[in-house]
Amino acid sequence: MDLKLDGKTALITGSSKGIGEATARGLAREKVVVVVHGRDRTQTERVVHDIITDGGRAHAVVGDLTIDGDVQRLVDEAQALAGPIDIVINNAGGSGDAEDWTSSRAASWASAYDRNVLAAVRVTTLLLPRMRQAKWGRVVNISSLAGLMPPASRPDYSACKAAMNAMTVSMAKAVAADGVTVNTVSPGTIHSARLDARFREVAVEQGLAQDASWETIEQAVLPMFAQVPVSRVGTLEEIADAVSFLVSPRAAYITGVNLRLDGGMLPTI
Repeated sequence: MDLKLDGKTALITGSSKGIGEATARGLAREKVVVVVHGRDRTQTERVVHDIITDGGRAHAVVGDLTIDGDVQRLVDEAQALAGPIDIVINNAGGSGDAEDWTSSRAASWASAYDRNVLAAVRVTTLLLPRMRQAKWGRVVNISSLAGLMPPASRPDYSACKAAMNAMTVSMAKAVAADGVTVNTVSPGTIHSARLDARFREVAVEQGLAQDASWETIEQAVLPMFAQVPVSRVGTLEEIADAVSFLVSPRAAYITGVNLRLDGGMLPTI
């Protein structure tokens, strides 16, 4: 299916690794001009180099999304390099220390909110006016199943992702008449580098060989972490494919939704 994205421009925050990197690579395959963002220049430029080597078009910007001045600078730089930004993927954020309700501190909540929610607000509010004026734009906020199924640990992270879910709906209503769609993607258990390392560690503890195949490790360890009806973890490429569809002209009637990529894990409607 041709997603009709050739020539569109996208800024993907936190795209020097993980979900963001996979999303940048996926959009580049759809002929989107991608702006890769990170805090580490070497890592960010590595992703850009790989995308260009594979035939894509990419640029790098570096900055801290918790600093207003950095955000303004990197957005200006992104548009100077790639042209007006049509698509923004708010992926940067993540969880901090593994606090629970015996150790949770207000400062951790404030930091998590700044890193996840306010970072997305800073970037989006700078790019949204031009999208509205152009009568075309796409915003995708990368949330988490934790925003819908909060675990006992990392309550600050779950609360931040729930806030992003609500932010998506409010923004979608505000800009729908201007040809701009705003959606959330909520990944569940995804095969990231961190998850891979943790699963292999547990597999060894359970007596599996260190060189066991990923399929063997996945089947043995996944049930200890999550009850996923499709009986496997999701892939970074599956997230990238979902995002690519949501930002395409073919998804113009989809806005304000929270698309769960969780293998059926959420135990509700």
